[in-house]
Amino acid sequence: MDSQFEQNCNISQQYTENETQSQQMLSTLLKTFFDKQDQILVQQTKMGGVEAYVGAVTLEWFAKRVNFASTLPLLQKNYNSETENIEIDADSIDEVQQRPLDWSRQAALVQYLASRKNHKFPPVLVVINQSWVDNAKADEWNSEGRAKKATTDFIPLDENGSFGLLNVAEENVSIYALDGQHRLMGVQGLLELLQTGKLRRYKKDKTYSDSYINLSELIDDSQIDADDLQNLPQEKIGIEFICAVNTGETYTEAKQRVRSIFVHVNLMAAPLTKGQLTQLNEDDGFAIVARKIAVTHPLFAEKEKRKPRINWNSATVAKNSTVLTTLQALQDMSTTYLGQKFPHWKPLEKGLIPQRPDDEELQEGIADFTELFDYLASLPSYKILDHEDTPNLRRFSFEKGGGEANILFRPVSQVALAQALGILVFKKGMSLEAIFKKLRKFDRQGGFSEMEFPHSLWYGVLYDPNKKRVQVSGKELAVKLLVYILGGMTEKMEVAQLRKALADARTMEDNTIGFDGKLVDPQDVGLPPVL
Repeated sequence: MDSQFEQNCNISQQYTENETQSQQMLSTLLKTFFDKQDQILVQQTKMGGVEAYVGAVTLEWFAKRVNFASTLPLLQKNYNSETENIEIDADSIDEVQQRPLDWSRQAALVQYLASRKNHKFPPVLVVINQSWVDNAKADEWNSEGRAKKATTDFIPLDENGSFGLLNVAEENVSIYALDGQHRLMGVQGLLELLQTGKLRRYKKDKTYSDSYINLSELIDDSQIDADDLQNLPQEKIGIEFICAVNTGETYTEAKQRVRSIFVHVNLMAAPLTKGQLTQLNEDDGFAIVARKIAVTHPLFAEKEKRKPRINWNSATVAKNSTVLTTLQALQDMSTTYLGQKFPHWKPLEKGLIPQRPDDEELQEGIADFTELFDYLASLPSYKILDHEDTPNLRRFSFEKGGGEANILFRPVSQVALAQALGILVFKKGMSLEAIFKKLRKFDRQGGFSEMEFPHSLWYGVLYDPNKKRVQVSGKELAVKLLVYILGGMTEKMEVAQLRKALADARTMEDNTIGFDGKLVDPQDVGLPPVL
């Protein structure tokens, strides 16, 4: 029995040793291939008849070896070397494969890579081209104009041909980013910043802006380790290669196939809605606070036998929807209210992902936002929700079923109110208790309701009398009016400008509507009394 046990142990040990030796041998072979500059270790994939090769390259290799798709030779006649885009005209419209590059995004992408520890770019899709493709008389085309070979040179290393080496020698092939041009732009900008110490900002069309990103300032502002920055070019990004021309294809067929792949990639990758982004965002402090309130505050939290009060995905609320607001509106409210107290939660510039606030500040933000909604829930209009659904309070009187046309049930108005309260609390030093004592009285007197009638302060501001719908463009004016009626605007010039803005909002086709519904001169439209 012991002899059998020892024999089994020996067999197991021998198997383990053999497996270890095989792994070591494979590791040695792979190292040999990884060290090659003109070949990339890839896995072949095939989907929908399209062969592709998936691998990984360093950011430095990506930036230096991959070109913008707009520089493909077949598009050269309409290529603008200054913007690195294709100029659209009657001849090029059928050949354009890419949306125009937005060079204003480069600065934000570079700062993201440099300043965010957990940065991540998704894999890029590139096309491999060879010089003979654009020479109709090249030997690689047969007498019928069909390619004798593909532009990809793949050497399989296994019997199934699914794993091997892809030839990317610079003298043989040229590579173009089919999907991932802005990622390429960002990585190229990063290398320039590391090499020269600064990077000029561009406008959308690649005309110069007046400012630069300075490497030393970026290191100081973001508290980045300089050594870590210098290692960034050796980080690796996923890459998928397809060929510009397959064996047996004509030039036209190849072009149509590549165009089709690009369209399919973009159509299948449906962007997240703003609401979905808010649900997933773990960096934006305002989004984190909004999510917390959405699931914990009594005004919104799910309750048995009560219909949901949050639209989690869409940014709008249908007139007959029973929800009170949207998650996107809650994030906007969080941003406009808490942004007065925590301006540093906002990204340094548009397009840059913000830094996640520390836990202590997040808890403070959640407490402040919770307090705001405790007070909002005390408004008479929201107390009605205990026994009435939101559609009756949201709809206009002329809509089917009629309604109160209360602005507190419209996302744009909710955001305007939060912004005004943020200014009053964090900039003017007013207390929520004092503010809501006034707002509850204003609400009881119908101040938030019947926005479609001339007697309403919101007529022409948040309500468009011509189109008979909510007017989102009036949000900023609504914010100023709320600040004014709550006693937060005292400068005479500012009040005069507000009076004129209100008169302009109530003027349609040279006719100015007074609060009594009659035509008046613009200068006769006054402001309501301060509460």
